[in-house]
Amino acid sequence: MHSPMFDTVIVRFGGEIGIKAPFTRKQYERRLNTNIKASLKHHAVPYSALSRIPGRLYIRTNCAEETAQKLSQVFGISSLSPAFATSSDLVEILDATARLANRCFKQRESFAVRCHRVGKHPYSSQEICARVGEHILSSLQKLKLTVDLTHPKRTLQLEIRDRKAYLFTDVVKGAGGLPLGTQPKLICLLEDDARSAVACWMTMKRGCPQVLVNISADLIASRKEARRSEKIAETLMEWSIGFPARLRIARLNRSVEKTLEKHPPELALIVRKRLAFRIAQRIAEATRAEGIVTGDSLGKNPAHSVHCFKILDEAVKGLPVYRPLLGLDDDEIASKAKNIGFVKTLMRKADQPRVEAAMELGRVREIEHKLDSEKIIDDTIRSIKTIELARDIAHNNDR
Repeated sequence: MHSPMFDTVIVRFGGEIGIKAPFTRKQYERRLNTNIKASLKHHAVPYSALSRIPGRLYIRTNCAEETAQKLSQVFGISSLSPAFATSSDLVEILDATARLANRCFKQRESFAVRCHRVGKHPYSSQEICARVGEHILSSLQKLKLTVDLTHPKRTLQLEIRDRKAYLFTDVVKGAGGLPLGTQPKLICLLEDDARSAVACWMTMKRGCPQVLVNISADLIASRKEARRSEKIAETLMEWSIGFPARLRIARLNRSVEKTLEKHPPELALIVRKRLAFRIAQRIAEATRAEGIVTGDSLGKNPAHSVHCFKILDEAVKGLPVYRPLLGLDDDEIASKAKNIGFVKTLMRKADQPRVEAAMELGRVREIEHKLDSEKIIDDTIRSIKTIELARDIAHNNDR
């Protein structure tokens, strides 16, 4: 018996979108639809039609399973299912479900049938489930299947909407969150380990496109570290297809490190990071970004303390600094990094100098004054190098 090929992808929108006010919901769904089209184009997915209804998008394609996996990285999608489309006619549904079960079910497996139905039909959801189950048992007696409504090995699901019916067995988990582009852009201070990338990803999940910036001192930034930052950025940008995929690389000049070597390591660390924050603020003004994201997290090292964060944030008055990792420990951060796509999780041990005494803002400002920090920032901004991470991505949000 010929088994049907999946010809449709059911895209389910995130639950948060559905609870928005009608106008906002419409805007979010439109943004999500644009992002999905950009992802389909980027991955060269052939499709013949997109049908959007509140909370759903149906994509007609002959590579439904591959498409569902690709779109699972689009923020705002809760789940996807490769499906087989047919009419809502009972006879056609029974024929299609038997063929689908023959293709997907294995010998002696237990199964259940579930139905989600919208519209008027000559049968109820309970009745269609019962009829489909009976038809599968009688048509596929050779498989010796059993029905288990509590803990089935396989679940055949029907989504019936008016004159259409969609049959599927698998549900692919989506990225969730809000569609990228529904919130303002942020500057992500990307370092050469996965912490900052996880922080960036978490704000992307809340709808914020990212401007990726890597800032370090040229005396300590090796080519290997620079390339590692670029690879991290490339992995991260797979989650923002349809938006600019660029990495801005900024290097502090050598005079900075020579001056900071004369001061205690903990002071040098704070001054260096404050300079990075102020450079990020300049980039934010130029790109219309509305905040800075860092991979800072609270830890045993006092350099990663709320007190030090307060001193850092004072450098950029008027621009919020976001630290999404504050509530996570190292194991949780590493787990998220792996889920994002870092096969070899790049998690360095905290090697920053310990702060033995309370940091004083006055001492930090004194060092900054001796450095002529404004000139350093101006020079660094002028020397920024921009790397295009993915030239074939449509820059549909580049303002």
